Amino acid sequence: MSRKTFFITGANSGFGFAIAAVASSQGHKVVGAVRSERSRAALAERLPAVPSVVCDVTEFDRIADVVRQAEEDHGPVDVLINNAGYGHEGILEESPLEEMRRQFDVNVFGAVAVAKAFLPRFRERRSGRIVNVTSMGGMITMPGIAYYCGSKFALQGISEVMRAEMAPFGVYVTALCPGSFRTDWAGRSMVRTERSIADYDALFDPIRQARQAKSGKQLGDPGKLAAAVLTLVESDNPPPQLLLGSDALGFVSDRVERLTHEIKAWNSVTISTDG
Repeated sequence: MSRKTFFITGANSGFGFAIAAVASSQGHKVVGAVRSERSRAALAERLPAVPSVVCDVTEFDRIADVVRQAEEDHGPVDVLINNAGYGHEGILEESPLEEMRRQFDVNVFGAVAVAKAFLPRFRERRSGRIVNVTSMGGMITMPGIAYYCGSKFALQGISEVMRAEMAPFGVYVTALCPGSFRTDWAGRSMVRTERSIADYDALFDPIRQARQAKSGKQLGDPGKLAAAVLTLVESDNPPPQLLLGSDALGFVSDRVERLTHEIKAWNSVTISTDG
């Protein structure tokens, strides 16, 4: 792979750290974007060869300046890995709207704001790769993560539009859709709304317990995900979305099959509105 410059948000943990570590080890230049000085110090200790910038993706007005300074200091960025995000878990009726707003600020508005800081640069250079990290939760749903799935569905759709708009300028956009991996997503990084309505106990308590029990034991290997991302960004024809993990493949394939059956079952009603 030719040497590239990566800008990775959320580079101090999870997928961001894994991609930064693998890209750096393969000789690429990596700029790690982190939320705080504390995170910056932690990244410097673990990956001393990777320079970092403080970029809280919810400070929308600052992002363009951070990106400009990063390119002045480290040269033109070839690959944006839009990874910063977190998970919210909670029954919809129980979860305050403020928690939804925060979820969308980070996972949707933050990701879009970072992408928008790079779009004019990539367009003018007629090159660039954008990898928006969504989730299999951007293509399937399950009880208890409505805010998270909503945010990832939103980013999934935006990524497809972004891909179409940037294609004429030689810029490739892919939504990365991982399944369950051994990161802190379901552990310390997850925000959990306290339970308050007993009617949901039978539905949701087993889901929450299973997720907590599985945390740290998931099948997905973050290092292998990072290797797959490097293969992706080197491709001459990257896909609009890339599922990663056998669980993601299974869940999404099942949803496509169900959707196909639903379309066929309701076909006569669907077309009855024409005319």
